[in-house]
Amino acid sequence: MKKFFAITALSLAALSAQAKDIVDTAVAAGNFKTLAAALTAAGLVDTLKGKGPYTVFAPTDAAFAKIPKADLDALLADKNKLTAVLLAHVVPGKVMSTDVKAGKVKTAQGYELTVGTTGGVTVDAAKVTAVDIAADNGVIHVIDTVVIPK
Repeated sequence: MKKFFAITALSLAALSAQAKDIVDTAVAAGNFKTLAAALTAAGLVDTLKGKGPYTVFAPTDAAFAKIPKADLDALLADKNKLTAVLLAHVVPGKVMSTDVKAGKVKTAQGYELTVGTTGGVTVDAAKVTAVDIAADNGVIHVIDTVVIPK
């Protein structure tokens, strides 16, 4: 009986030590429920579980709550627009906070984000509130506002 428990404990430890992709990392954080639902609605979960690497500027649930409910509902119902908005938060490659420079950065769907570094890091109108959340296929930087491509 002791051997069984020892093996089970080792197996659980091995599972918890496994790296997580960007989607799993965001879901585990607990404050990206709307983002996870949006990724599912847009059909982008498998993409962000892919090899990458990706840098994701991830809006929190509070960031999505800034969007009026009717506008958010309309966005979530329009798969093409939702996909464009979500991919505007994804930059190909792994960009750690120490590598961030002010200027334009091209996203996965071709939108150019404006990155600012004066008084903290900003991405368009969003403030970066947490950085360098590592995933096995990239990195997440948390933002306080949803970026809507123009």
